[in-house]
Amino acid sequence: MIIYVGAGGLSAVITFVLATVIARLGMKYRLYPAIRERDVHKRPTPRLGGIAMFLGIITAFGVASQLPQFHLIFAKPGPIFAILGSALMIVLLGVADDIWDLDWVTKLAGQIIAAGLLAWQGVQLTSLPIVGGVVVLSSYTGLIITVFAIVLVMNAINFIDGLDGLVAGVAIIANGAFFIYTYILVTRIAAAEYFNLALLISAVLIGACIGFLPLNWHPAKLFMGDAGALLVGLLMATSAISVTGQVDLAALQFSKQLIPAFIPILLPLAILLIPLLDFGLAIFRRLRAGKSPFSADRKHLHHRLLDMGHSDVHAVLIFYSWTAVVSIGCLLFMYFDAIWGVLFVIVGLIVCTAFTLAPLSRRKAVEATVQLSRPDDEDDVAQLDPLDEAAYDATSTETSTKETS
Repeated sequence: MIIYVGAGGLSAVITFVLATVIARLGMKYRLYPAIRERDVHKRPTPRLGGIAMFLGIITAFGVASQLPQFHLIFAKPGPIFAILGSALMIVLLGVADDIWDLDWVTKLAGQIIAAGLLAWQGVQLTSLPIVGGVVVLSSYTGLIITVFAIVLVMNAINFIDGLDGLVAGVAIIANGAFFIYTYILVTRIAAAEYFNLALLISAVLIGACIGFLPLNWHPAKLFMGDAGALLVGLLMATSAISVTGQVDLAALQFSKQLIPAFIPILLPLAILLIPLLDFGLAIFRRLRAGKSPFSADRKHLHHRLLDMGHSDVHAVLIFYSWTAVVSIGCLLFMYFDAIWGVLFVIVGLIVCTAFTLAPLSRRKAVEATVQLSRPDDEDDVAQLDPLDEAAYDATSTETSTKETS
């Protein structure tokens, strides 16, 4: 655990230092796009934070490759080079999109190529857990499902990147839950394999997000841009694929309370619940309107929270809460009876819903108060000032003259 904390800490420090430099250079040389109509921020802000995150992750991987504890991971360099190569492709694609605003076909093609590189080097689903066993996937089917899953997660994460600190915080919570799950998994079923690729990816990604968050918290000095959001989605999907479908379900029977057939695939879906929901609603909304599924609009879930009356910080904290409730609820299945996990999720969702809808309740209360209030006497009626009163009298006199004539 100390080794993973060290790897994540190194990633955080490098990311923070480079993000600070990029933020200052971006403001000095005006390396930022014009504010768009759908943007929430009011002042120009650089969008190159993804570069700092990528370099922080690369540095952590480089140092980890020199540690004997990670020897087995780097003994097969193919998957490592595929992960870092795909990350580089995604960062370059994201930076190009932030600068030149690429069309959606180009962006989608680049994402498919990056995901295909991962699958080609063996980072792909080979099986899926189901009730009563495992479905073994053919190489062709595994390739298609892997590419689809990676592209889906990348775009889902990118779609929620609209508020200061939103993606970084959600990624910290979600990957933290996934790291805990994977660590418990490997220590229970393979005590000699404490060091594996999924844990390393999660650790350095958490570190990069922690290092970036101070500059991205409201009011943000730096945005991660498409480069950072797509990078976060790529690595989240990669770490989940490294575990999901490659778990021996028989070995998972270390707890009578665990639901072994579903946890490996349920947890990745749970931690991505909000991004996937926003992504699905956006695609449905745009296709119904006859638009491209990747066309931009101002109707994402975070925009709707702002329109309801939440502040930027409140909206971000609500997203954090929803993510935490679902992620922690899934983890509870590993230690307690299923009823406790279900109960925690239900109570948590009720509380989150109450906070989410709170502005509507306050607005209705204010409207009801205004509608029920009646002026008791003339003193309660708003009086015109002298100039408005003179103008009102003149208008009334003119109107009376016209009607008489």
